[in-house]
Amino acid sequence: MSRRYSWPEGHWNWPIGVTHKHGVRTGQMVWVGGQVDLTSDGVVRNGGDLAAQTENAMRNFAIVLEDLGAELRDLVKLLCFYVNDGSVDEDAFLAMVAVCLPEGSRPAVTAVPVPCLAYPGLAVEIEGVAMRGEDGSPLARQHAPADGLSPLPDPFVQAVRCGKMIFVSAQAPVDGDGAVLHGGDMVAQSNDVMAQVGRALAHFGADFGDVVKQNRWYAGTDALDDFEPAALACAAHYAEPGPAATGIPLPRHARDGVRIKIDAVAMLAEDGSRLERRHAWPDSLWDWHVHLPYKHGLECAGMIFLGGQVSLNKKGEAVNPGDLDAQTHQAMQHIGTILRTLGADYDDVCKVMTVYEGGDAYDDLHGNLAIRSSYYSDPGPATTGVPLPVLAYPNMQIEIDIYAMKDT
Repeated sequence: MSRRYSWPEGHWNWPIGVTHKHGVRTGQMVWVGGQVDLTSDGVVRNGGDLAAQTENAMRNFAIVLEDLGAELRDLVKLLCFYVNDGSVDEDAFLAMVAVCLPEGSRPAVTAVPVPCLAYPGLAVEIEGVAMRGEDGSPLARQHAPADGLSPLPDPFVQAVRCGKMIFVSAQAPVDGDGAVLHGGDMVAQSNDVMAQVGRALAHFGADFGDVVKQNRWYAGTDALDDFEPAALACAAHYAEPGPAATGIPLPRHARDGVRIKIDAVAMLAEDGSRLERRHAWPDSLWDWHVHLPYKHGLECAGMIFLGGQVSLNKKGEAVNPGDLDAQTHQAMQHIGTILRTLGADYDDVCKVMTVYEGGDAYDDLHGNLAIRSSYYSDPGPATTGVPLPVLAYPNMQIEIDIYAMKDT
């Protein structure tokens, strides 16, 4: 399977050397790392200006896609991190993204409010996935109707299917009139949201058994009481062995009373049949403090999905507490172990999404970015890195999420 990497001439850059590239294309899949409004020397432009930075981040996104033989109309999913202290209306932010999309673009979307991004003045970071035929032709796609799903502004859709891939936008406990359901009750909201995910999948003839990756964005802290009840409510929808999964706490969601959003990726054969999959749970790896059906890695039709990798032990306790460098190495070593179990290695990784404990300080990102980058040959995968005040478990300082592809 051919693989191409993108680093457009004059594109923005980090102020340290890394193996990462802005985009990777493997077959029909085009992966773009978090695009931001920086100069080629790594200096933030339009500091704090969300609208201007969104426009420039999306322009950079389009440049990477073009370099890889695709365009914004080929988008199937956007993941948008944006700074929100509670004063930004999320629909207004999504409208800023929407005006950058050409007519005919209808991607799934997840918007994630964060207190800051990696550098002072940085207001938005946008990553995503596009799909285009290997012969250069656009690919047909289907879209789920909005009925019974979380409302989204045009042109975003609640779920999109392209080939074997199904991308479900982050579902929230909000009804069609925009009213928040079960305000503040994360368990009840989790059950509502999972029902919405199920309805989106059902439109394409899929169900929870076809999910390969789930992301859970919940309003909470590093307290186990925030993590456990809703985690168990979500997990109850999956039979074992389940998908790869990542759970990330946020200080808040944009809408008052919303405590959780969940998005998902599923895979289904184009004739509607279930695709075979392999799961990875190496004996040497960590576990949660409660039993969950998720697996550390999953391979399906050449696609590999890893749940967020962390530095915990088998009791769900942090290893190397307070040492971000050591935890980064440990998480990366876990990633290598899982990839090898599935017949792959670091060079098969296409995109990385990392959340780490930190603020808008250059050193907070650069230390773990340099370590993560060192595990990949140059050219390496696309990447996104986002700081958060805390992660899911006490003293856990980094979580690294991986998509990879290998020849079938």
